[in-house]
Amino acid sequence: MPQLNGERGSLWLGAFVGFLVIVFLGLWLPVVAQFIGGIVAGVIAKGGAGRGALAGFLEGIFGGIIVAVFAVAVGGLLSGLIGGLFGGLVGAIVGLVAILLSIIGAIIAAIGGLIGGAIAEQSTSVFWARVLLHKSFLPFA
Repeated sequence: MPQLNGERGSLWLGAFVGFLVIVFLGLWLPVVAQFIGGIVAGVIAKGGAGRGALAGFLEGIFGGIIVAVFAVAVGGLLSGLIGGLFGGLVGAIVGLVAILLSIIGAIIAAIGGLIGGAIAEQSTSVFWARVLLHKSFLPFA
């Protein structure tokens, strides 16, 4: 369905809000938080399932970048405390594990974003069909 002006949401805003959802829910619901964050990102991004999946994937990658930077910083600290080679090796291994887990999380978030984008597109289509058919946006008119 062609997009009307103003009907498309912000991709980056959706990704950022979805990332915040993951940050707040991640402690209590680790995997479900990524899925819910993806749905939120897809709904805010609008534009269909593909755009929602992209927003979900981007918000999943945000977390991975932050965790990877943190892991490299911890590895650098360990290399100073324990020994150069061992600390650097531990930091590199933790960084690689963080990157792999973030890719898995980004895929889960992309699936949520796909669903969220489809929901946003469907609800927008129903809204505009109601407006054009009844000449009103009120549900009871």
